[in-house]
Amino acid sequence: MICVLDACAMIALLRGEPGEDVVWTHLCDPASACYAHALNLCEVYYDFYRVGGEAVARSAINDLKYLGVSERNDLDEAFWQEVGRVKAIYRKVSLADCCALALAARLGGSLLTSDHHEFDALAALGNWPIVFIR
Repeated sequence: MICVLDACAMIALLRGEPGEDVVWTHLCDPASACYAHALNLCEVYYDFYRVGGEAVARSAINDLKYLGVSERNDLDEAFWQEVGRVKAIYRKVSLADCCALALAARLGGSLLTSDHHEFDALAALGNWPIVFIR
């Protein structure tokens, strides 16, 4: 299974928050591949930077990569247009989360998130591969 982690899923994993077990399940499954868009990694970086500074932020990103989260930097024209389309239609979803959603669709995988306030409406439509970790 292919999964894309948004920032909240990665933060839950790193901080041992509820839902980390769902993320661990995907990371530990040899049949799974886990990805994160660079903008979502940036969200994790700035979250840890605010709390603990640069060294802590770098460590968090290094931990994610060590655990098997592969960084994707997709930003070709087709990708950013899809991100823009999703953002225009589903305005409550942040631009970074639109990147995660578009990446999941591009890779044919599922988006792992805990952001119910952003993704409940999309999940209800059944058109998007969204898995809530909590």
